[in-house]
Amino acid sequence: MLFQLVGGILLGSLGAFGSPGAGTARTSVPARDEKAVEAVLDGWHAAAAAADETRYFDRFAPEGVFLGTDATERWTVEEFRRYAHPHFAKGKAWSFRAVSRHVTFSENGAVAWFDEALDTPNLGPARGSGVLVKIAGEWKIAQYNLSIPIPNELAKDFKRRIEDYLGGRK
Repeated sequence: MLFQLVGGILLGSLGAFGSPGAGTARTSVPARDEKAVEAVLDGWHAAAAAADETRYFDRFAPEGVFLGTDATERWTVEEFRRYAHPHFAKGKAWSFRAVSRHVTFSENGAVAWFDEALDTPNLGPARGSGVLVKIAGEWKIAQYNLSIPIPNELAKDFKRRIEDYLGGRK
């Protein structure tokens, strides 16, 4: 079994994520927990749209990580804040609206992972996924991964274009 440390909680990549027979993913959670996670994510997106930098970054766990759409974008909270600050200072950062979301909880209810389809004016259809941890009774974002889904029919062309782009940078 592989393990990963997320927000100070050791997760087994097979057991914690509900592999068949593992019995560790919760199939039912109190509605208040799911609503609380939804509120954190919706409030986080709303804070970005309103350029509320403090509220936006307060949603992260102290050891949180943001993975952007570019392969080079893996930021700690402080690195991401330095990148994002000029956008927030202009009065509008970015606007993401979840059009669907799936949330799953660990058996002990202290970890939630999710994926969400996003409507964004600048990226078009996008996807966010990540992990939240409960710290002192509050849900915090430990990891957020922003991606742009590419239709399978277009993948070969995008692969070639990315390889050409990366080859040109050498």
